[in-house]
Amino acid sequence: MLSGRTAVVTGSTSGIGLAIAQGLAAQGANIVLNGFGDKAEIEKLRINIELQSDVKAIYLPADLSTAEGARELISQAQEQMGSVDILVNNAGIQHTDSVEEFPVERWDAIIALNLSAVFHTSAAALPAMQAKGWGRIINIASAHGLVASVHKSAYVAAKHGVVGLSKVIALENAGKGITCNAICPGWVRTPLVEKQIEALAKANQTDIETAAKALLAEKQPSLQFVTPEQLAGAAVFLCTDSADQMTGTTLTLDGGWTAR
Repeated sequence: MLSGRTAVVTGSTSGIGLAIAQGLAAQGANIVLNGFGDKAEIEKLRINIELQSDVKAIYLPADLSTAEGARELISQAQEQMGSVDILVNNAGIQHTDSVEEFPVERWDAIIALNLSAVFHTSAAALPAMQAKGWGRIINIASAHGLVASVHKSAYVAAKHGVVGLSKVIALENAGKGITCNAICPGWVRTPLVEKQIEALAKANQTDIETAAKALLAEKQPSLQFVTPEQLAGAAVFLCTDSADQMTGTTLTLDGGWTAR
């Protein structure tokens, strides 16, 4: 289905990003992995993608916290792979604190990676997509891109910004064969969320699984975690012909979180 296309997936050395990269590769897309981690482990992931899906996969360790690093990722991907047809902006970090206690450096870091990097990679990828007349930009936002929670000012602000930016990109490229959409997951049991579960367990003096259930009960009516594979399926769908007229939207996979 995606044979001949190349997909750049940021933050794809683990969790949601890795699952999306694997899902796109399974449909024939060549893959550019990006993210942090042990070099040997990342190399194993890269080789496995190539072997399992018979596609080309490379790894580019760009630092997306700077404009230069984010734009260089796209430039290097285009140079080494020939094109960037699909861009999945997934990389993100988190910090929790009240607004008045929120460290300035943590605010700046979250906005830089979770929002500004999305702008820079998209801006760098769009000209070639426009010239080609086809492109898919998929931004992994969050349920927190639609609603808020306490102690997450930077994350909520960034993810709301991602949703708004996705709409602008969609409008500016409507009718040009390019779509831009935001996927808004609820709780996914990623390393990022695992840290919150551990903090909750410590605060409530409970075990990890009890804390995980409490986390779900507070927000997610299904009482089940969204899986990375489900998010990969959504990303793949957005690349199909069936989604040609689906642009500027938010696709929620949140177990009913934002239905309340």
